[in-house]
Amino acid sequence: MTFRTAIGLFFLILSYTSIFAQSDPYSLQRINGPIKIDGQMNEDAWQSLAHFPLTTFQPIYQAEPSEKTVIRAGYDDNYLYFFGEFHDSSPTEIRANTMYRDRYSNDDVFHIVLDTFNDNENALWFMTTPNGVRVDATISNDATGNWMNSSWNGFWDAATVINEKGWFAEVRIPFSSLGFQDKQGDVVMGLIVNRYLARQNERVIFPDISPEWSSAQFKPSKAQDVLLQGIYPQKPVYITPYLLGGASQIAFETSGPSGFVTTTDVTQEVGLDLKYNINSNLTLDLTANTDFAQVEADEQQVNFTRFSLFFPEKRQFFQERSSLFDFNTGGPSRLFHSRRIGINENGTPVRILGGARLVGRLGAWDLGILDMQTDKKGDLDSENFGVLRLRRQAFNPYSYIGVIATNRITVNGDYNTAYGLDGIIKMYKDHYLTLRYSQSFENDQDTDFFDTARMLLLWEHRRNQGLDTRLGFTHSGPSYNPGMGFFRRNDFTLLEGDIFYGWFPGKASPFRIMRPGIVTETFLRNSDGTLESAFFGTPFRMELKSGAILFVGSRTWHEDLRESFSLSDSVDVPVGSYTFWMPDFNISTPEGNLFRPSIFAAYGKFYDGTRGSLGLGVDWYPSRFLELGADYDIDWIRFPDRDQSLNVHLLGIRIRGALNTQFSVNAFMQYNSVRDGHPLNTNLRIRYNFREGSDLYIVYNDDLNTDRGNFYPRRPASNNRAVLLKYTYTLIR
Repeated sequence: MTFRTAIGLFFLILSYTSIFAQSDPYSLQRINGPIKIDGQMNEDAWQSLAHFPLTTFQPIYQAEPSEKTVIRAGYDDNYLYFFGEFHDSSPTEIRANTMYRDRYSNDDVFHIVLDTFNDNENALWFMTTPNGVRVDATISNDATGNWMNSSWNGFWDAATVINEKGWFAEVRIPFSSLGFQDKQGDVVMGLIVNRYLARQNERVIFPDISPEWSSAQFKPSKAQDVLLQGIYPQKPVYITPYLLGGASQIAFETSGPSGFVTTTDVTQEVGLDLKYNINSNLTLDLTANTDFAQVEADEQQVNFTRFSLFFPEKRQFFQERSSLFDFNTGGPSRLFHSRRIGINENGTPVRILGGARLVGRLGAWDLGILDMQTDKKGDLDSENFGVLRLRRQAFNPYSYIGVIATNRITVNGDYNTAYGLDGIIKMYKDHYLTLRYSQSFENDQDTDFFDTARMLLLWEHRRNQGLDTRLGFTHSGPSYNPGMGFFRRNDFTLLEGDIFYGWFPGKASPFRIMRPGIVTETFLRNSDGTLESAFFGTPFRMELKSGAILFVGSRTWHEDLRESFSLSDSVDVPVGSYTFWMPDFNISTPEGNLFRPSIFAAYGKFYDGTRGSLGLGVDWYPSRFLELGADYDIDWIRFPDRDQSLNVHLLGIRIRGALNTQFSVNAFMQYNSVRDGHPLNTNLRIRYNFREGSDLYIVYNDDLNTDRGNFYPRRPASNNRAVLLKYTYTLIR
């Protein structure tokens, strides 16, 4: 089979697909008259709107709610409006403990989920709290697996009021911030609204959705179709220039007597982002001299495997409809991972000269096009990164089929090209079949066709109640290498199977849901069919009606190593065949608690030695202006037969403060004992948000060496430090 033949067969199958019709949607009411977003429903226009019938979702499905809730929605030519009356018989107990943008944690929350393209798979998620904090995210894959992207930000408004009756919220979402399709002014979207009462772990919801599905309260496929009439495309242009200034110091090791030399660089940058809604369902983003100085630092991880670590994308330019570009090939592996653009293999930034992105829908097709150009840095040549993604609903309203292509090429002509064909098909009830085929080519390599290919077949029965099963098959050739993707291993065949059984014990039980399961993975070498790796786990997750979660289980690994690998400079795992077992448990306290400790512990065999793990975490909300958090993980690894040992300490301290919803401070400090010099990494960000899209950031980064005396030559106090000031201002035309 050739590439051209595979594409031809794919589109032949696609040509015979059809979109099934759905039931008539619920008509939202138009608002006649002005609405002031102040958290008070004192305009006459609100009074004519009906409120949604709400059902208790948790802790006990369809039980009598403990407090009165009223939610209304309406629209005019330019905006969607939502109003919530969240009555509370104990208003002093209302959870309103953070003022920090994009945080809600243990607060009471008003949730709005909008499946704007009504594709039953993706949605935008808007949340606000009693303090008027705005939180937004995107939902993908029908809220299954790794489905939430909290790094996305949209343009919208919210205002709240707290009084002796409870708290009240008004939300206004511009249609210009939403992608949608209209048919002569008629727009159908999926809608879910719910109220979360944190201290009771109680949620009321519209429409009536059963908790028998995992994350059912956010699933686009369970949303109520709503009809809006007389809504036509709006074409605003968002122009966002930025100014960046600052200085940085970096220490380099040299052969001189001091051992290190420190250089200072001054930064003066200007850049521009532009967003243009070509129509209601197609958005063009342009960027020049792109900079991400204000992005929060990655959380450090310690690697106890022989494979690469995966870090998520946090940069805002890559967030909008990012799920459209998803092409998962098993676990964290994927054909396209946007962190390959503008970040080198060591995790340091590479200048992005500019680029463009076009996302949206053309007819029945979801379309994504991305092209970015990076600058030369050191030995890394200037490169161009291009991605094309197409997909559409097929067979029924809960299935899709698609194609993706990526290309990475240097100025010298070195290239890597990859393509993939995929589909997720709802077979019947809650049974889904996923098929993915991908292949890569680079620099005229001469290999067999399937040596550069990877294929995945996955059968899932997606349930939270009763049997939840997952059976998978993955095959990867030895030369498969998508240059814009992420993958951990090659030349294998994977057989995997998971089975869970969930049940809701009922009103008399302190438990809301109990869910034991079995998880298995078997990796076989393609070269000789021998066993490379195997995993067997027995997780048991128990959620109490209070919101506390208890997790107990055990994990068994088998690893057949043909090459040794290092855990640190002084500890290696030699070639050999190993089987080891480790039990573990995890306890987390309810989200509604103002002081939230958690604990994780595990101990057992580890290759030819032992490993113990202890993780302690705490979140504390002493006031609505201050949030404190800390996580401390320690691992003890011992190989007595080889007289090797390793103690790993990983500490993270987070301090968040906010005077109001506009001014905030975020300090994040991380200590990792495995890194040379045992550095303490500090990321301090001060933000003043004038309005959505217009911000002033002051960012300070420092990588302090805490252990200088045990190294020769003596390390400098700081590996690198930088202070930056960034100002962005968005013009809307």
